[in-house]
Amino acid sequence: MNSQELSAALRELGLQRGDIVLLHSSFVSLGEFEGGPEAVVEAFLQVLGPKGTLLAPVFGDLGILTNVVRQHPKAVISTAPVGTLAAIGAKAKEICEDHWKAETAHGEGTPFLKIADLGGYICLLGVDQDRNTTLHSVEALLRLPYLGTTAPKFTAPNGKRIAKVWKYYPGPHRDFIGLDHYFREAGIMTKQRIGNAEVRLLKARDMIDLCLEIGQSDPAFALCDNPNCEACVRQRADLFAHRIKTQESFRLSASSRLAGRYVPEIIDNLKANGLSAVELDFLRGRSAVILPVDKLTGVVAEFAAAGISVSALRAPAIPADIDRMLAAIRDAGISRIILPFPYFEDTLNKITGTDLAVSFVNTGQATVDIVRMITNIRKKLSCSCSFTFNPKNFVLANENPFLYSWRVGRFIKTTGQLDILDASWDTVSTGLAGGNAEIKELVSILRCHNFNGWFTLGGGGSYPGSLSDAVRAFTELLDTI
Repeated sequence: MNSQELSAALRELGLQRGDIVLLHSSFVSLGEFEGGPEAVVEAFLQVLGPKGTLLAPVFGDLGILTNVVRQHPKAVISTAPVGTLAAIGAKAKEICEDHWKAETAHGEGTPFLKIADLGGYICLLGVDQDRNTTLHSVEALLRLPYLGTTAPKFTAPNGKRIAKVWKYYPGPHRDFIGLDHYFREAGIMTKQRIGNAEVRLLKARDMIDLCLEIGQSDPAFALCDNPNCEACVRQRADLFAHRIKTQESFRLSASSRLAGRYVPEIIDNLKANGLSAVELDFLRGRSAVILPVDKLTGVVAEFAAAGISVSALRAPAIPADIDRMLAAIRDAGISRIILPFPYFEDTLNKITGTDLAVSFVNTGQATVDIVRMITNIRKKLSCSCSFTFNPKNFVLANENPFLYSWRVGRFIKTTGQLDILDASWDTVSTGLAGGNAEIKELVSILRCHNFNGWFTLGGGGSYPGSLSDAVRAFTELLDTI
């Protein structure tokens, strides 16, 4: 293939004189090319003419054609150490200047957005959407919460050596390849074979606008769904955490039993799912209540060092040495405990006066009995007292948790936590909204009240799956309310 044939093919693809095009490329994809990489660049410049502009990314080792553009005697290099572009042509200076002043490497005020605003194109020559840097512009415009920062030192145009923080900087992995079908289906991309290379051409503005629309409805649009891709798992977790923090009034935790057996495993699983709080119920298959104070303190410290708070310690039963348990919890730095309702007056008296926040959970009692117990307890307790509503245990009591228990008990006044789990009438654990616990209705009504207490995944029972399964099911539940 020669430059004349390439020029003709580029015109057939849709490029014209005066156009602006950002080229991502693989020279070897063309096959044998007369005149080498320099002839390829000259073919582009010939098609674009003196009023057109050719750009290429030069922020790394991105192929021989990018080097030819960068080393061209008329090349202008954008003034930023990240997302750097080289440009040749009439708009080269206008597009590249002041890149270093932009807040981000790829967003507003950068060459990538200027190309779009000027009606420019993106050309992928022998490469796929994985090399399409302008897709990072969409992420920056959306200010996606999984994006980070970078602060390289560089020499500014005034000659001063400075360090600047660039916001909304992309991480290591994306599934940009998976976006290709959107562009085909929307009719905004032309594609044809040139030499041995598959070549794609898109209007930058059309692509950005389409991806903004997709990303606004699905912030994970650019991430892969491979559960073994650590980068995208972490970034999806960041999206989930941001959603709960900014869009919901409730606080979300997961039971330690659901998250794993050992503290390091629990921490990893919580972080992988975007959770920053854990309810201690079981560790290593045993109730956390039996831990001596020094070990319990160490567990709490290990979670805290990882940025994980303890939402509560849940006791499956009230131990005989309740004084020791309460002291150990307090000394370990845990401020809240979940207990079954006490049946004996002396046990209740021991709880009275504690400086812990106490929440009592139903364990199979009928609603009318729970109402009586709450009324009695609130008369005696000087501590902060609330109710942990466990819908699975109301199913165990043969009650409809929402249609009967919630309404008859008027638990909106006392509930401080909703355990997020489900079960069928025969008490078999099910996925969320797959049983008779009416969990969807309960979550919905609490959201209507802007509930600011705790939702705890797997709280007070077993969940038929992993923490990831529970988070995915809970997300789907929220999406359908």
